[in-house]
Amino acid sequence: MNPVEFEAAIASGSPDRDFGERSDDDVYLLYTGGTTGMPKGVMWRQEDVYFALGGGIDAMTNERVTSPFAASEKIDTSLPAGGTMLPIPPLMHGAGQFSILRGTFEGNCTVIVDKFDAEEVWRLVDRHKVNGIGVTGDAMARPLADALDRMRDELDLSSLVSFSSTAAIFSQTVKEQIAEALPNIVMTDAIGSTEGGMNGIRFVQKGDAPKEGITTVIASADTVVLDDDLNPVEPGSGIVGRLARGGNIPLGYYNDPEKTAATFITDSQGRRWSIPGDYALLEADGRITLLGRGSVSINSGGEKIYPEEVEKALKHHPAVYDAVVVGTPNERFGQQVTAVVQARPGSQPDRNELIEFSAQHLARYKLPKAVVFVEQMERSPSGKPDYRWAKKQAYAALGIKE
Repeated sequence: MNPVEFEAAIASGSPDRDFGERSDDDVYLLYTGGTTGMPKGVMWRQEDVYFALGGGIDAMTNERVTSPFAASEKIDTSLPAGGTMLPIPPLMHGAGQFSILRGTFEGNCTVIVDKFDAEEVWRLVDRHKVNGIGVTGDAMARPLADALDRMRDELDLSSLVSFSSTAAIFSQTVKEQIAEALPNIVMTDAIGSTEGGMNGIRFVQKGDAPKEGITTVIASADTVVLDDDLNPVEPGSGIVGRLARGGNIPLGYYNDPEKTAATFITDSQGRRWSIPGDYALLEADGRITLLGRGSVSINSGGEKIYPEEVEKALKHHPAVYDAVVVGTPNERFGQQVTAVVQARPGSQPDRNELIEFSAQHLARYKLPKAVVFVEQMERSPSGKPDYRWAKKQAYAALGIKE
């Protein structure tokens, strides 16, 4: 097939429209990360996904923002140019897709990477005078922090204003490392899901990691914590509930009515909620502390333990490069906390040392009972933990048959 120049192809086409007008009800299919099972296609109406993820509303106030590209409006070319953003998550992931789409909607410049290379990211910041970097958790943030330590004197990074992680929290040790190298930037954690959009944001500072849970965020306007009867919990009650979001939420999962019915729930008052399975506490000041995903929680002696909290504690240790925590069988407790750990190059942390170190950050019943070391941690392309892979490593190392 011979290539055709773009302008020639346009000139040869018919000006007549051969399809109907676009509808806000058209479905945008966005797949989940698949950390605990096969990825699931989440069906969003175009209008809902624009307001939930595309910048159509201010998530903290629900004030609607008119799209600058609405058909009824003209773009004001006299306005100053927007910022330059560098979203690193792959385009198959919601964080990558909507970082680029939102930047386009807002008229910003977006730099796209063809593959993740930590050193090349910092060169792109220098070359294109990038203002903001977006990552997905430690899988991207930690290599970037290490590369920054090696390269910061070679590059001009003065244009950089923000460093943010969405869809996965990055650990406090990495935040401290980046803050040391770039003390004037703003760092944020944002929590959310493919099924619900944005749930909240945290502005990071040195030494401010929460004592309980994964992170504590300022909640978005449509985000609540619900009890088992789908009633919002009272602030400061100490009740562990499920993180939920109302407003603009998806229609359901593609071709999976059972999972749709379990996740997208209508309460007795007719309010429709997206409840993907994260557990949380509503603090007295209205902020939300995220505890972890129920589908990967570990039941040890009747106590529910969220792997993400244990992972966060382990990754505070200077010799730990990465950690994923799973439950393995235990004759006495039913399940035990087992840590799969990748050490930093040149480091050989001791199992007991890691467990005792974790006791500085966790209640003792949450501490790992076993530690399995791996040469290289496997994560999904989006940087999220692959709990199925980690469990296989743990079972094999402990001699347990699945």
